[in-house]
Amino acid sequence: MPLTRNAVITLLLLFSSQAFSADPEIYSHKRYGAVKGVDVVAYFSLLPGAPGVKGNDEFRYVWKDTEWKFSSAKNLELFKQSPEKYAPQFGGYCAFATAHNFTTSIWPDSWIIIDDKLYLNHNRTSAKKFRKSPEYYIEKANKNWPSVLQKCEKRRNCKKPFKIKA
Repeated sequence: MPLTRNAVITLLLLFSSQAFSADPEIYSHKRYGAVKGVDVVAYFSLLPGAPGVKGNDEFRYVWKDTEWKFSSAKNLELFKQSPEKYAPQFGGYCAFATAHNFTTSIWPDSWIIIDDKLYLNHNRTSAKKFRKSPEYYIEKANKNWPSVLQKCEKRRNCKKPFKIKA
């Protein structure tokens, strides 16, 4: 039985809406996972401005459908015990961008901890601006989160969620 024109249009709309659904709750790099494979627990023991510590494939954990990597078994266990404590704010998207009501990726060495919370930014420029008035940008980002994840639908450029490696 041939499909009617309305049936074809309905199917196209259904599939296109799945291709461009909201950005995933957690930003994840296609190849490296959350925070581009950097150990989120390690940030809490680093000096400000230090580069992030790369995670190891040996110490992986899936939380919120996203793969997280850690540099040691100890950091992996700390994360398992309290992932909300260590996970970056705004799902690991750029905090500065979230404050401006859009999402973008991060650069793992562009980070800051404020009030025991991890904030990541896209690059050195956005991090520098964020650090000048963090309370202002955090307040703005909190107002935009998580509704900012839906903005990509209007731009038709949402990031497709990445499949977890088995």
